[in-house]
Amino acid sequence: MAEKIITLDDISLIDLFGVENNNLKQVATAFPKMKIISRGNEIKLIGSDPEINQLTKILDALVFHFNRYGTISQEKLKSIINLEPESKVEDIIDDVILFGDKGLIIKPKTENQKKLVASHVANDIVFAVGPAGTGKTYISVALAIRALKNKEVKKIVITRPAVEAGENLGFLPGDLKEKVDPYLRPIYDALDDMVPSDKLKYYYENRVIEIAPLAFMRGRTLHNAFILLDEAQNTTPMQMKMFLTRMGPSSRMIVTGDRSQIDLPGKQQSGLLECLRLLKNIKGIGFVELDSKDVMRHKLVQRIIDAYEDVTKK
Repeated sequence: MAEKIITLDDISLIDLFGVENNNLKQVATAFPKMKIISRGNEIKLIGSDPEINQLTKILDALVFHFNRYGTISQEKLKSIINLEPESKVEDIIDDVILFGDKGLIIKPKTENQKKLVASHVANDIVFAVGPAGTGKTYISVALAIRALKNKEVKKIVITRPAVEAGENLGFLPGDLKEKVDPYLRPIYDALDDMVPSDKLKYYYENRVIEIAPLAFMRGRTLHNAFILLDEAQNTTPMQMKMFLTRMGPSSRMIVTGDRSQIDLPGKQQSGLLECLRLLKNIKGIGFVELDSKDVMRHKLVQRIIDAYEDVTKK
């Protein structure tokens, strides 16, 4: 007989397993040869290796679903319990992140996009790295809106460094925010897809959704917020450290970037690349790599990215 202990942190076991552990009892009924012991935040499984592996998969699915929706219906519980051994957890989890404006369904379309969603559920900070068109920013914005709608956070803060991508910001009119806003157009377009215009206007006017240059983050502590840093490859190490240390209680972060589009002047080191090296072993921080296979634009875009990557490798 094999044994395994599963520790469940930062989750309400009463809500997850139901009153008097009724949900867990239903799970146990499906595994009559196994012994399941629940004590505090630990679940001890005793049985054969195949049964332990299957039950671990079921518990993972229950936690994933509960973290996403805050509840587990009896119908969903039964479908998770009946998960086939050869199936993956993702096969029974509703992929829809949210329903956007005018009925638009927003969900991950590739395996790596699904990994981004799963990593966000499991970690408070996620680094999503990949080339243009892989959906890393779009999916991240959708996760932010979902968190706001589910009242997991009270506000969304979206930012990016004010680095000139082959352009001269000095010749653009307005203050720093007005100069950077055109470069944030993909963010605004994503939000237009996901939130009705009148609601979006209310969010902007009441600073429920705030979009600003990275320089505006200095000195702040962001509580109960979903914080998204886009184009992170163009941060310096000091800027990245400053950004990450803005994180307050009950906040979540996603950092997106593209190694192939670093626009920092001279030999300035990228804060993103430094983070990927320094923080890789810290619990609570997830890392997701996307590649040309995740590109959702015209099919030629994937081929173009591959061509440039081939040249870089030579």
